[in-house]
Amino acid sequence: MSERTLYDNVWDRHHVTTLPNGQDQLFVGLHLIHEVTSPQAFGMLRERDIEVARPELTHATVDHIVPTADQSRPLSDDAAEEMMSELERNVRASGIQLDDPTSGNQGIVHVIGPEQGLTQPGMTIVCGDSHTSTHGAFGALAFGIGTSQIRDVLATQTIAMEKQKVRKIEVTGELGPHVGAKDVILTIIRELGTDGGVGYVYEYAGEAIEALDMEGRMSICNMSIEGGARAGYVNPDETTYEWLRETEAFANTPDEFEALKPYWESIRSDDDAVYDDVVEIDGSAIEPAVTWGTTPGQVVHINEPIPDPADLPPEKRETARAAQEHMRVEPGETMAGYEIDVAFLGSCTNARLSDLRTAAQIVDGHTVAPGVRAMVVPGSQRVKAAAEREGLDERFEAAGFEWREAGCSMCLGMNEDQLSGDQASASSSNRNFVGRQGSPDGRTVLMGPRMVAAAAITGEITDVRTLPEVSVA
Repeated sequence: MSERTLYDNVWDRHHVTTLPNGQDQLFVGLHLIHEVTSPQAFGMLRERDIEVARPELTHATVDHIVPTADQSRPLSDDAAEEMMSELERNVRASGIQLDDPTSGNQGIVHVIGPEQGLTQPGMTIVCGDSHTSTHGAFGALAFGIGTSQIRDVLATQTIAMEKQKVRKIEVTGELGPHVGAKDVILTIIRELGTDGGVGYVYEYAGEAIEALDMEGRMSICNMSIEGGARAGYVNPDETTYEWLRETEAFANTPDEFEALKPYWESIRSDDDAVYDDVVEIDGSAIEPAVTWGTTPGQVVHINEPIPDPADLPPEKRETARAAQEHMRVEPGETMAGYEIDVAFLGSCTNARLSDLRTAAQIVDGHTVAPGVRAMVVPGSQRVKAAAEREGLDERFEAAGFEWREAGCSMCLGMNEDQLSGDQASASSSNRNFVGRQGSPDGRTVLMGPRMVAAAAITGEITDVRTLPEVSVA
């Protein structure tokens, strides 16, 4: 087993006891909740007359069901309004802070935690959402949990877990022009498989990872779960600390920042850390990546041919055939030229300010292709406000994009933003499962923000590097 990695260091510092079933009980430093997975957990506590143990260590927001066109109350969808109201009742009764749409702080749970400085290195963080691994970008151990575990954390501020192995993924070299974090993680998942990380947490390292800003690191850690890993993280460094210094948690308390920094430094993987596995990927060889199928592992670089199922391992052939039939693609083709109906820029993977900036640079001077619906959904109200201060909203709207309110939106279609019929979507989100974006016949192609922008203005999947107005220097 691994030794002296960040995973081991943080695990050991939060270990409470070893339970009779062999699991470790860990103290939880931050518990994030939202409106979809928490109501049943609160109900379980009421049935047992148990109060929330540490409400100050729990933080709530609304994201999955909240509409992004009109957030006025009551919400137009009765089920959404019921979930929203239930969350409000639960947090009021428990003394938990809630970022609702009236607060100016509402947004996707994995966007608001980092931007407010709630997410910090060396923490254990849990949330009833599979993409909680996002927070590992700060050097935290962050896990998605189920409803019964949400109950346990609310009641005890601890969680029972089995320790995993640690795989170090070194992305070497320098990324090429217009190649970003999304291309990196899609390439990793393609190489290791959607189940390659089962039993592991991933430590992302190497020159290409270290060169990324915090938003890019969050995008990579966000999709660790899509590769089967229990979590993913990046060791904290000066890039991490510069981000934290600017958050409200520390902007006015520099002494507190300096007091915590030695701990943050101490939990980094040691130079002589032992890993259960090490994988090296040449970052300079990565190109803009897109999915061709119905899992995040069915990926090609934009100019690569779609694989023939007959050439794949036997256990993957039938899944590939079904995916190609659903997506209406053929082996040997490339995804370049694949026509789209919708371009979606959003989700907890790619809806932060830097994502919107890079996409805006691509759409400047262009208009959305005829027949394409293009929408930008900021990850939080703070992201939206910051983007509007920079005029990004005007640039997108001038090109024909819809500029929406904050929320999960079309990433999972638990709201009004959904595909219709067999529409094809160029999406910056994290999952392309059948029906994920609201329609069982809808077709989702995952890609980075720049590629979404390029697809929106051409009406088809396009290598962003080939647009004549885009510099690759």
